[in-house]
Amino acid sequence: MSKSTFKILFYLRKNQVNKDGTVCIMIRLSLNGEITQFSSKLSVKPDAWDTVLGKAKGNTQKARQLNETLEDIRASLKNHYRDIEVHESFVTVEKIRNAFLGITAKQRTLLELFKKHNEDARKLVGISKTPATLAKYDRCYRRLEEFMKVKYNISDISLKEIGHMFITDFENYLRTESKCNENTTAKFMQTFKMIVIIAKNNGWIYTDPFSNYKIRLKRVDRGYLTDAELQKIMKKKFPTKRLEQVRDVFLFSCYTGLSYVDVKELKASDIRISFDGKPWIMTHRHKTDTPVNVPLLKIPQAILQKYEGQLPKGQLLPVLSNQKLNSYLKEIADLCGINKNITFHLASHSKFFYLLNISELSILKNVTANDLETSYILFLSQLCNIQRTL
Repeated sequence: MSKSTFKILFYLRKNQVNKDGTVCIMIRLSLNGEITQFSSKLSVKPDAWDTVLGKAKGNTQKARQLNETLEDIRASLKNHYRDIEVHESFVTVEKIRNAFLGITAKQRTLLELFKKHNEDARKLVGISKTPATLAKYDRCYRRLEEFMKVKYNISDISLKEIGHMFITDFENYLRTESKCNENTTAKFMQTFKMIVIIAKNNGWIYTDPFSNYKIRLKRVDRGYLTDAELQKIMKKKFPTKRLEQVRDVFLFSCYTGLSYVDVKELKASDIRISFDGKPWIMTHRHKTDTPVNVPLLKIPQAILQKYEGQLPKGQLLPVLSNQKLNSYLKEIADLCGINKNITFHLASHSKFFYLLNISELSILKNVTANDLETSYILFLSQLCNIQRTL
């Protein structure tokens, strides 16, 4: 790596003479071939200036004072050069000059950067971002805005002022004032940290205030439904069509492992005949865009046939909003006497454990599994092997 060639030169601007016969002393900075020039705001008579040494001639008090001032300027410029070299990604003569003259770049603020980030994300909704992701960003923005107003009585903060205490104060605010649980708080902190990393990558802050802060996500056991509990839900006669439809959509997810959004967006074109001559669901996960190939068993097939041609806009299943589904699932759990907090997210866990147990019985104990084709048993055995290696 080549060494920087930073040089400071004092010279006279002889083409402009003041009324008292003095001329301005100019400063020339050069760094790796880059040059900038500006006035020192000092002046001297041309015959009292040593062009070779770049300072005033003689040993008079006036000459000594002028030379001392020039040396102070030289030392200050060198200090600015070293400071920029240490704290910023690269040094320019323009940065050194501006630092010496007290010209600073506009201070970027946290909410200003966060707002721009969210506006950019909003343009990508439907392309590489989902509405849910955007909503997460907007929530974190509002929480930070509320926090600064309550805690510090400010509307925004310079990025350079964000320190460890600001971060821990925000965490405490989320846990106490906003009543967020441990994992919700951790997710807010992850989003906040993402904005800070953007600022650091762009050179707007020099150090990462999160360097000594650890975001802790608590492992949550979401549980699953047993075969007996699934059978209860399956066989229960519900008093309203609304609960029956919610039950059907939930069971479909249990037997396919598809998430809420994947079930909602499922199309007829996603169901194809696979290598074994059987219908499979072949699609991509909405969240990660990873391919999903799931054999369609008799129960989910029957559920699809039940609603075939009855729903608008090419829908295959009567999927309500996630909030309503979870509310009705709690009602279903009460009616079926199941003492578990059933949510739609539980469906994928139930499918995995329920079918995994059956498949292991089939493969390891030669027990016939009802409603599982041979291809599906092979498929699940691969899952078993993967699970054991994790």
